[in-house]
Amino acid sequence: MKTSWRSASLVASAVAVLALTTACGQDSGTQSASQNVGASAAAGGYGGTGLGTDAGAAADGQQAGAQAAPAGKLAVSANAELGKVLIDSAGRTLYRFDQDTAEPPKSTCEGDCATAWPPVPAGDAEAGEGIDAALLGEVTRPDGTKQLTVAGWPAYRFAKDVNPGDTKGQGVGGTWYALAPDGKKAEVADLPGLSTRKDPKLGEIVVDKNGHTVYRFMKDEAWPKPVSACNGECLEKWPVVAPVGANDTKGLDKEGLMSFTRNDGVKQQTVDCWPIYTFAGDKKPGDTNGQGVGGTWYAVSPDGKPVGAPAK
Repeated sequence: MKTSWRSASLVASAVAVLALTTACGQDSGTQSASQNVGASAAAGGYGGTGLGTDAGAAADGQQAGAQAAPAGKLAVSANAELGKVLIDSAGRTLYRFDQDTAEPPKSTCEGDCATAWPPVPAGDAEAGEGIDAALLGEVTRPDGTKQLTVAGWPAYRFAKDVNPGDTKGQGVGGTWYALAPDGKKAEVADLPGLSTRKDPKLGEIVVDKNGHTVYRFMKDEAWPKPVSACNGECLEKWPVVAPVGANDTKGLDKEGLMSFTRNDGVKQQTVDCWPIYTFAGDKKPGDTNGQGVGGTWYAVSPDGKPVGAPAK
């Protein structure tokens, strides 16, 4: 898909950018100086590995019991960010661990790790619609219990996935991934540079090529030319979105879709001439942890408006 989105000619892109630049009144290619604001916005808690102290998430006896339940009939769930994901009969997402092996099947997750990532019992596990029964198997763990495998990969649940459909374990520590029906990692589908997705709470919002939510800063300016008020330490929490060609987008209003040169020399993308950013606190596709931070940061609608911002 990536090739198809980037197949348009450079000439066409240059013409489009020139027209949009004029629309936003950008003429010098640089922005006026601005103070460093927004740097103090709290990023919130993020970046844990899901092991060690995180294992306390399974301390509650009822939750731990649910995590250890048999898998039952497995099913395929259509996840908006990850595509097809394997779930158990209760709707819990199943995961695989990069430090395990599939040939031969072997689990390396024990002790505290197995508390945070409960192994899925082989027990009564069976293949539901869309799942090849031949891919299901089992491996004997060091404690003698039988763990479900999918295409040889030992399967786990994540203790912090409380509700059916949760995928909080996706990408944790760069080693844990939801299982696709064929046993491979469920990962973000190839996306254009900018596109949109339907968020259950925010509606249609803009995401970048990695599926991460895009934000606007209410202290920025768009007219007569884009000006970013996020500088210095602020940029560590709110990285700028690099320029994206007009032909490398899907679902966005292309009027005012352009890039500009910041006063630090970095080029930044805009939507409706407003500078856009991602949030360091969003660790996986679908996260919207930056929404409303400091009362100044908001997700972006396809036409460039800040989603959920108070009316002026």
